[in-house]
Amino acid sequence: MEFIDLKKQQKNIRSSLNLRLKKVLDDGRYIGGEEVATLEKELSLFCGAKHAIACSNGTDALMLALMALDIGPGDGVITIPFTYIATLESIAAVGATPVLVDVYDSTFNINVDKIEHAIKSSDKTIKAIMPVDLFGLPARYRVVKDIAKKYNLKIIADAAQSFGASKEEKNVGTFGDITTTSFFPAKPLGCYGDGGAVFTDSSEYNAIIRSLAVHGKGTDKYDNIRIGMNSRLDTIQAAILLEKLNIFPDEIKSRNQIASLYRNKLNHLPLKFQIIPEGYRSVYAQFSVLFNNEETRDRVQLALKNNGIPSVIYYVIPGHLQTGYEYLNYSIGDFPVSEDLSKRILSLPMHPYLNDIDIEKIITIIEKEIK
Repeated sequence: MEFIDLKKQQKNIRSSLNLRLKKVLDDGRYIGGEEVATLEKELSLFCGAKHAIACSNGTDALMLALMALDIGPGDGVITIPFTYIATLESIAAVGATPVLVDVYDSTFNINVDKIEHAIKSSDKTIKAIMPVDLFGLPARYRVVKDIAKKYNLKIIADAAQSFGASKEEKNVGTFGDITTTSFFPAKPLGCYGDGGAVFTDSSEYNAIIRSLAVHGKGTDKYDNIRIGMNSRLDTIQAAILLEKLNIFPDEIKSRNQIASLYRNKLNHLPLKFQIIPEGYRSVYAQFSVLFNNEETRDRVQLALKNNGIPSVIYYVIPGHLQTGYEYLNYSIGDFPVSEDLSKRILSLPMHPYLNDIDIEKIITIIEKEIK
């Protein structure tokens, strides 16, 4: 059993994928081929953002957003410790400081009630709020927007895990001033290498980000009007994403059906799930379970492993306790919810091609270990 079964997905699209890849090879435009522009248009139509800019990876996408907003040394960006390190890393990489707030123990997303205190108590000039849509669930952007407006801040939505998710009639890609996502192969919409995208409704940000992503170019690549970076999505990855985008709506439905199956079959056990508030639709980048304690979690994970079933702990060490971020001067106990989640959480296999037999096997092992 695979944690994320890309082979089954590829089998589903192999014939049409081969045709797309053959065209790229025949055209010979491996950088800046027409598939890149087509993908950007299709991504924009899919989520409703006016502009979509393809780039090399999700971390670059975050950095491009920060650079477009002129965030750098002396500035602070509000975000969370319970996330993949790329969130904090991107802020640090532009010379700014991650200013952390804890998450909810229900949705695992940023606790909006703690944002204002972090803004007021920070010794940095807070320039932006960077919520993270954990495991595919959008954060509480309506409240975040109210706070951002009050303090004249920008919102960068870290949607590395949530492209394809929505709240009511709005899709991820439209909740922040700038939204970023990742097309890492394990993501709900992933390519066969690294890839990412930035979304915005601002024509000004669109122009700046496109320039930044190609060495700060102006009229051409030898006219460099700002300090930028090299962050282009290659044509082959764009072609792969175009083919995957065709089946993405059906895969989102399947992910939600599988998540419901997990919930229904596990809800009699002493464990908890990520809460999906009314009106929200997750894309279920991961399906995560909270056990009562670390010992139970570790015992279940070992039992799954012994039966050939992979599982992953997201995240073993919260960002504020990572060695590379000791300079932020946070300590154990500063973010108790994030620290507690790290000790009790376990992500189970989740992809659109899981079948009932796979799920029953997983359920049976968990039942046996925690009854």
